[in-house]
Amino acid sequence: MSTNPIEWILGYSFSKEQYPVSFFSAIVPGAVQLDIARAEKYPDYKYADNCKKFRWMEDVYYTYKTVFPRPILDSGRRFWFISKGIDYQFEIQINGETIHEQEGMFSYVEIDLTDYLRVNNTLEILIYPAPKLTGCPDDRTQASHVVKPAVSYGWDWHPRLVPLGIWDETFFEIRNSSYIKDVQIDYELSDSFDQAEITLNVDANVAETSRFEWKLLSADNRVTLSISGSMSELVTERCSLSNPELWWPHDHGTPYLYISEFCLFDDESNLLDQRIQRIGFRQVDLVMNQGAWSEPKEFPKTRSVSPSQIKINGREIFAKGTNWVNPEIFPGIITKEKYNHLLDLVVETNFNIVRSWGGGIINKEPFFDLCDEKGIMVWQEFPLACNEYPDDKHYLAVLKQEATSIIKRLRKHASLVLWCGGNELFNSWSGMTEQSLPLRLLDSLCWQYDRNTPFIMTSPLFGMAHGNYVFRWNGKDIFETINNSKNTAYTEFGIPGASSVDVLKSIITEEELFPPTEGSAWETHHAFNAWDADKNTWLCYNLLIEYMGEITSLAELVEYSQIIQSVGYKAIFEEARRQKPYCSVAMNWCYNEPWPTAANNSLISYPAIPKMALYAVRDSCRPFCVSARISKFIWFEDKDFFAEIWMLNDTFDTFDKHQVIVKLQSQEEEIEILQWTSSDINSNTNLPGPTVRFKLPRWNTIFFKLIVEVVNYPEFSSEYTLLYKKKKTVDKSLTKAMNVTV
Repeated sequence: MSTNPIEWILGYSFSKEQYPVSFFSAIVPGAVQLDIARAEKYPDYKYADNCKKFRWMEDVYYTYKTVFPRPILDSGRRFWFISKGIDYQFEIQINGETIHEQEGMFSYVEIDLTDYLRVNNTLEILIYPAPKLTGCPDDRTQASHVVKPAVSYGWDWHPRLVPLGIWDETFFEIRNSSYIKDVQIDYELSDSFDQAEITLNVDANVAETSRFEWKLLSADNRVTLSISGSMSELVTERCSLSNPELWWPHDHGTPYLYISEFCLFDDESNLLDQRIQRIGFRQVDLVMNQGAWSEPKEFPKTRSVSPSQIKINGREIFAKGTNWVNPEIFPGIITKEKYNHLLDLVVETNFNIVRSWGGGIINKEPFFDLCDEKGIMVWQEFPLACNEYPDDKHYLAVLKQEATSIIKRLRKHASLVLWCGGNELFNSWSGMTEQSLPLRLLDSLCWQYDRNTPFIMTSPLFGMAHGNYVFRWNGKDIFETINNSKNTAYTEFGIPGASSVDVLKSIITEEELFPPTEGSAWETHHAFNAWDADKNTWLCYNLLIEYMGEITSLAELVEYSQIIQSVGYKAIFEEARRQKPYCSVAMNWCYNEPWPTAANNSLISYPAIPKMALYAVRDSCRPFCVSARISKFIWFEDKDFFAEIWMLNDTFDTFDKHQVIVKLQSQEEEIEILQWTSSDINSNTNLPGPTVRFKLPRWNTIFFKLIVEVVNYPEFSSEYTLLYKKKKTVDKSLTKAMNVTV
């Protein structure tokens, strides 16, 4: 089997019947908008409000075209066209004859062109305009009838830019007449995890005389299993592997991967085709959280919350992670290298799970390969988000096609630990329920094709939480909000923070940089009027002024904003961990972003620039650390400061007692206020300690720090930045908003 790249040209027209009057070079994979921008010298869509100039491009027809001679084919060889992703509705023609029509961007296209070939050939792909449901507002609801990511129709951190075109690997391939379509390796682990019963399922187009050989190799290329025989006798092959090495999330063990090598031979032992893939043996379950079965305590007796405790290989894992969104507006330009860098940062941040959010794409294959390698669990949602998707036959047919392709592609990945129907589908703005046919369909398809991976209808389910997304809401800061919450899983929560000065200078004109104002590029890049629930998002400039007073420079604004974001995220992650075992999941909204925002809930600015908050979260998610439970952000001179001291342990190791020293630190001094010697800390268990109290001195500072040191173990120590106010400088509007008395 050999592959050949294709050189494409692209043209566009304003109706299906009109043929493009001119063509220009196209880059594949990519997007039609990017090709037009290069050819017609459009300005960078990421700068200022240039993205608005691209809007017309979603409403026209596009023709990809390539011309090629008939290839020389040896006997028994066939010429195929392969594409792993064409977005969204399209027709494929060869030499003027339509040979394929498809709606859906996640189903691979594989067409045998051999019998259509002439001496010289023209292959064309006609891309339809972006689908839009008529009679809807100019927003994501326009995508409520299609299996296309809703995010590109506009979100509170994503501009209105709807990609179209060839977005994944696309090439010609010469195959033997006998070839392998798919190799699926199913297995069941014994209760003691010391035996794997393996079932080999092969889908192939073969001659009766074809033979096969399958090997399972260890990570260091030792043969652990080997089977061979006639393909005519291979329906499903079963075998056993004793004492398999198990795949674990990176913070609980080694994400061990075996290598599966399936080879197809003719009757003379010539290699016809092969499939090499990696397999990780693990058992994943989604079970009720501890204490959840006792709810509700009164009649009527029914289960009040849904299971959200992930078990890997019998071990209850606290899932610490983040919500992953497209790392580019145009998915065609996402590379393995980009995935790799962002996923390395996931591991470095002590995250063990990413939620691949239902508003975005189903990621390309390298994303899942890298998650397998790095030991990152993946919560995978289907492309449904915040809309009421219909029960009509056409939509269900496309959804079935797309979901089947998605499941069959991803089920082989050890990192895949949960299927989810989509994002926020049981909310008033979506209006779906367990009886909605799209969700019943997805449940049935996951059962049919990947029944050993758990499935839930949507996030959140009852007991789980989405929100809130700002530091202060209804007069309560994030400490008070999270400390008074009780949920089995915090699957979305956000604290906004500004991007760095360098990022802001790269997207906002100099005359608009400071102070930030509505109606400028600040608003285009989501600093103002981004989220309907709070028009001040995501910059929250008014809140920063209330807390800090007058802000005199862009650098000062960024510093204060990123401090607030760091403080807020640290509070939520650590409190969620303290609520274990009733709580089992903490995932912030969101990890990354697809273009440079001025302010966002993201931990990483586009393209991959960590904010201060990423490092704060990294510390909060260490598998073992000391933690302080703090009741509020703002503290006043001459008033008592107090905080609870905890030891957090998500590992399955037991730790000996530790000596802890608690200090307060200002610009002027450092004061030791408590010493505590803990008892032993049991595996996967948190240990509450004492409450520290201390009357705050009179300082000349804006911030002060609470420092909690673990003697001789600085890697377990923690510190917290808090706001300090003098009584005489306290703004009355601030005290009213904070519901505090000075």
